[in-house]
Amino acid sequence: MQSVPAPGPSNAPSGPPSAPATPNPAPDRSKEPSATAGPPGPFGRLGVWSATHTRSVFLLWIVLVALLGAFAPKVGSALSGAGWQADGSQSVAVRQIAQQHFGGNASSALQIVVHADRPVGDPAVRKVIAQAESIVRADPRVADVVPPQPGATLSGDGRTAVVLAGAKADPNAMVRAADDLKGPLAALSGHGVTVQATGASVLWSDFNTANHDAMMHSEILSWPVTLVILVLAFGSLVAAGLPLLLTMAGLAASAGSLVLLTHLTPVSIWAMNFAMMFALALGIDYALFMVMRFRAARRDRSRGTVAAVAETMDTAGKAVALSGATVLVSLSAVMLVPSPAFRSMAGGIMLAVAFVLAATLTLLPAVLARLGHRVDAVALPWARNAEPRSPRFASWGERLWRRPVAYGAAALVVLLALAAPVIGLRTAMPSIDVLPKDASARAGYTTVQQAFGPGAPGALQIAVPSGEARQAADVVRHAPGIAAAMPAQAAADQSGWSMIQAVPKVDPSDPALSATVHTLRADLPRGSLVGGAAVENLDLQALLTARTPLVIGVVLGLGFLLLLVALQAPLVAALGTAASLLSTGAAFGVARLVFQDGHGAGLLGFGSQGFLDGWAPVFFFAMIFAIAMDYTVFLLASAKEHYERTRSPREAVVGAMAHSGRVVFAAAAVMVAVFFTFAVSGPLPPKEMGIVLGTAVLLDAALVRLVLLPVLLRLTGHAAWWSPAWLRRILPAVRFSHG
Repeated sequence: MQSVPAPGPSNAPSGPPSAPATPNPAPDRSKEPSATAGPPGPFGRLGVWSATHTRSVFLLWIVLVALLGAFAPKVGSALSGAGWQADGSQSVAVRQIAQQHFGGNASSALQIVVHADRPVGDPAVRKVIAQAESIVRADPRVADVVPPQPGATLSGDGRTAVVLAGAKADPNAMVRAADDLKGPLAALSGHGVTVQATGASVLWSDFNTANHDAMMHSEILSWPVTLVILVLAFGSLVAAGLPLLLTMAGLAASAGSLVLLTHLTPVSIWAMNFAMMFALALGIDYALFMVMRFRAARRDRSRGTVAAVAETMDTAGKAVALSGATVLVSLSAVMLVPSPAFRSMAGGIMLAVAFVLAATLTLLPAVLARLGHRVDAVALPWARNAEPRSPRFASWGERLWRRPVAYGAAALVVLLALAAPVIGLRTAMPSIDVLPKDASARAGYTTVQQAFGPGAPGALQIAVPSGEARQAADVVRHAPGIAAAMPAQAAADQSGWSMIQAVPKVDPSDPALSATVHTLRADLPRGSLVGGAAVENLDLQALLTARTPLVIGVVLGLGFLLLLVALQAPLVAALGTAASLLSTGAAFGVARLVFQDGHGAGLLGFGSQGFLDGWAPVFFFAMIFAIAMDYTVFLLASAKEHYERTRSPREAVVGAMAHSGRVVFAAAAVMVAVFFTFAVSGPLPPKEMGIVLGTAVLLDAALVRLVLLPVLLRLTGHAAWWSPAWLRRILPAVRFSHG
């Protein structure tokens, strides 16, 4: 890296950072980000344009938010609830065959369970069954309706019957059908008869409802805490409101965009839930970083507001843009998982991030330009004369510089100890137990098990070429994990397919079911396909397990490349990337102790499944890494800025802590508060999300960004910022000092 003289006005102090103090000294401006008379860079010019065209910027965002926000109220009904499948798998193929050639009797079909305190042949019970059949038959999304069949869907004691309502629409539409039908069906219960809708579509309907309610409850709980932290962090009510401005603009635009996106492809309702979290979290992060820098630039009263905006954008704005790019790149790796739910969730978060990033780089500079010194209006008494350089974090940086090994070793030991349990981490798709006990799908599931056996809710569907049906049926009947099998049924449309229904001996969430499916796929005649709702979960889990190393590798590789471009130094880019793995590993180690081993389960109000939900490693890793790299960019960008100005590794560490430590600490506090609220409400998956993400942010901010990473910069010194000449020639020139 070429030596760059420290820029600054002609009257700037020229002494070294360690110059002896004088009595009652003025604030040490040499340690603050300095303004220059040089022309602004690309981001500075964008800031100048926004600051001098505030009306145009405001009008543009008002129109954008109004147009897209008009669709936002439809987001709840427009987004889908299914898509949890492995595209291209045998189970998805079986579902499509069953829907097209077997009257919709696919895994997405609805099952209406009628249980009575007397035989279902009783006239009053028969009337209830007929009413249930009439309700589902009237729905245009339902194909064939199959009444209870003796020996198949009529229990041995004659008191439980199952009506099958075939799927005429895609799985997402069938989840909406379950939303609409489970209430009217449950209303038929009474006088010793209970009617419950169950099946995969009803399960996802109930799960999405419970998850959405938990998300809303958690958001309500987190807002007061968030507002308090924001006011304390900014020290001003006006400044504290700016993150909310970014969040509302980003949320309204992204919600409307998701509704429009559903016209092209199904979008999981979870996409909106995660988008809300990320819009709030990143809106706060970005606003904190930008407003703090704007305040520092405004300290020089001789400089105008537009010049302060230009400096803010050339420094903090550039870091925000690179942080946003890192977040987008990390989440884009989830697209490598060929599952609609995963891709739409990642896409939803990326949309929210893109809108918040755009608002931060255009709308926020315009608002800051209009506010000027009024950004500190309604300031708290202790914050009125606060310096942009935090004395406490500067002191902490000095302490880390003096004793790097002691502090670094302590942080490393804690992180490694927490990460150690990840070695025994087990994953699987969630069981029926994640639903509330009174949910329709879970109640019907339990009734079916009691009446037909433990494996009945996870019946297998085996599609075979009709010419091989007899041999296939013989294989199924003699399979060790099969309790019962129906005779092969040929498709009525002469498609050449036959279907065999088989009931396994174990519960659908039992690991032994996987062995049964593998045995069948190995022994059945060529061309046979094994599917069913439980098998779809197994295929998705297998896909996630296979793709997890690829996703992790791509996330790490792209994260390193972005840091390399931003920081122009391979060693510090590698250190920043590797440090993010420590907090991620520690978070999953804690997740194993809590959710797999059950430590603290009673306190958090859940029963351990004995594993972590299968989608957590892939999706949570990308989310955690995105958040961790967000802080990494802020801290290292500040360190690089100080190193560019002073060529001092010491000032790079101490200055970065002094100017960005408070931002990292405050932003992390907000995120931890938001994420941990999910741990105290709702079904198990949101609890997993809250604990894993909250723990990751807490450990990343407290031990990695504010201890370990500064220590690594201290130990590597000038080498951290060294770059070979050939690399400097091929990388774009990126500098964080203004001008």
